[in-house]
Amino acid sequence: LLDGVTALASSVNGLSDALVETNSMYIGNDPSSTTDDAQYNVAVGINALDAVTQGDQNVAVGYNALTSNTTGGYNTAIGNSVLSSNTTASGNTGMGFYSLRVNTTGYKNTAYGYSALGSNTTGGFNTASGSYSLNSNTTGSNNTASGYQSLKSNTTGGANTAYGNASLYSNTT
Repeated sequence: LLDGVTALASSVNGLSDALVETNSMYIGNDPSSTTDDAQYNVAVGINALDAVTQGDQNVAVGYNALTSNTTGGYNTAIGNSVLSSNTTASGNTGMGFYSLRVNTTGYKNTAYGYSALGSNTTGGFNTASGSYSLNSNTTGSNNTASGYQSLKSNTTGGANTAYGNASLYSNTT
């Protein structure tokens, strides 16, 4: 008994909101009822990677990061709600508040910056670097945008390259 405390956690698994299992670690939630086949995952944050069932080698850091991911693997989400709608897509990297937030099945996307690729749902092989770059993209693929608001209005256009502040800002399709 230590100042009224009767028990102290001696391991991560001793915490009510943490779990180490199948070579994975979850801190901020305990998704043990869903993680039977998921391996090599790291999640830190409330609701981070809490729906995972079979997705392997994911990293989720931040509130709601990869929260809907079930079977997608090899994803990295760092920031509030990054890749929060991702369900089965693999190979995505998002860093920055709301980047790749509504991505569901789009794969092999890279987004760095506030709301970069923030509306992407199924588009793949996109790279967005800079706040709001490729922000309106939903299904467009093979785009590269570097710079604040570059290709911001693009929705379904593909194979575009834009470098510089607001470059190709009005391009849509």
